[in-house]
Amino acid sequence: MSSPPAYPGIRISGCWALGAEGSSSAESLDRLLPPVGSRRSPRKRTTSQCKSEPPLLRTSKRTIYTAGRPPWYNEHGTQSKEAFAIGLGGGSASGKTTVARMIIEALDVPWVVLLSMDSFYKVLTTQQQEQAAHNNFNFDHPDAFDFDLIVSTLKKLKQGKSVKVPVYDFTTHSRKKDWKTLYGANVIIFEGIMAFADKALLELLDMKIFVDTDSDIRLVRRLRRDISERGRDIEGVIKQYNKFVKPAFDQYIQPTMRVADIVVPWGSGNTVAIDLIVQHMHSQLEERELSVRAALASAHQCHPLPQTLSVLKSTPQVRGMHTIIRDKETSRDEFIFYSKRLMRLLIEHALSFLPFQDCVVQTPQGQDYAGKCYAGKQITGVSILRAGETMEPALRAVCKDVRIGTILIQTNQLTGEPELHYLRLPKDISDDHVILTDCTVSTGAAAMMAVRVLLDHDVPEDKIFLLSLLMAEMGVHSVAYAFPRVRIITTAVDKRVNDLFRIIPGIGNFGDRYFGTDAAPDGSDEEEVASAS
Repeated sequence: MSSPPAYPGIRISGCWALGAEGSSSAESLDRLLPPVGSRRSPRKRTTSQCKSEPPLLRTSKRTIYTAGRPPWYNEHGTQSKEAFAIGLGGGSASGKTTVARMIIEALDVPWVVLLSMDSFYKVLTTQQQEQAAHNNFNFDHPDAFDFDLIVSTLKKLKQGKSVKVPVYDFTTHSRKKDWKTLYGANVIIFEGIMAFADKALLELLDMKIFVDTDSDIRLVRRLRRDISERGRDIEGVIKQYNKFVKPAFDQYIQPTMRVADIVVPWGSGNTVAIDLIVQHMHSQLEERELSVRAALASAHQCHPLPQTLSVLKSTPQVRGMHTIIRDKETSRDEFIFYSKRLMRLLIEHALSFLPFQDCVVQTPQGQDYAGKCYAGKQITGVSILRAGETMEPALRAVCKDVRIGTILIQTNQLTGEPELHYLRLPKDISDDHVILTDCTVSTGAAAMMAVRVLLDHDVPEDKIFLLSLLMAEMGVHSVAYAFPRVRIITTAVDKRVNDLFRIIPGIGNFGDRYFGTDAAPDGSDEEEVASAS
């Protein structure tokens, strides 16, 4: 048996596990690199991205996933544990991105975020741009990266927040105008050559992996990448490698190997290492599993209804419409007609809680009129699919130029927990007053998840208005306890929820009655039942 390479396997917490035997550099190059002239497409430059399961439905504008994100918060509405962050370090072209994608595929869990250090190069001055154009700027030095932005971005992602990530153009050596939004991280994989070069950054990483690849292999990979993807000549690439890349690896990157929890030699070829990493990851994720709906069913139910709740006055007209839509014999046409009337009344009532300020206008008769005008920036409506979407026409009818967003939350049939499958929110929603709509709220589990999503996108809690045609007391208490500054507005509140989480006496499954679809046998009133994935 030939002698093992310098790093024959992986080291976890100071222990080494044997992997594959060593091989010559030439054999490694043949095995790891595609032959010149092959039809295999070149590896694209690493970008920060989100990953989820194969889609259930894909259209030109949206993708709805079969595997949703389970609750990342407790019954108090706060994040109980931060997202698990993995750091992947190593030299340029060592295979970090390939290892990251192999880990993502092997984990087989949705809502994994890949954050690349390549997105965080600093903005260059005019002089530095000129140097970069002649291969005289050192992109492999720690000073080339915006570590303050990296740390703040990773910290927000770990806290479950939405973040904006710069998009770097390696052809022009500059940041593009548009930034990319990342959200929904149960697991964060952060990869880059200087992943372990900053103390504040190291403190945010729960697992640190160093990908150790032979320098000859890294050089050949870099040559192929820079020539095929960036249009550079071989002389310039080699010049940059000898002047900057290799010295930076020796001085800044290789020494960080000592802080790594795991060292993976030969990158993606070391499947033993990746399997062990994935096993450890699964154990960490199991510790982060939460059960929210069960906690909601037993909490806060003996308290008086909160002051943040506003119920539309039960006039004979309102009572009459409720009688019609609650009647199981009501036809679908009548159900839709009277539901829409109630929605319009509900939204008109809700608008009275928006902030208004004094203003003076001049009438056609030339007289001043002291009136009121909306004191906010903009109103955005966000519907919890599918039933909440039925309230959009009424909202558009009374709010001119209202922006609309959607959130798809479904109940997992096996766990009974709500899961986030899809969201589309307008840009800069944090500046708006948000009207969140769902036609019925029983336990409040879906409503809580939707509110948590809005808070993660920096919408202030006191700017969120939860509107529902019918709510159970349990749902009211759950939302009000977790988010005491959210305004809750409904047309009626029923007392009980049964063992199947249906409101009693209730209205039935609103979505099925409105759209004329078959009711799921075990579904709650407020969410559809997701098929087991």
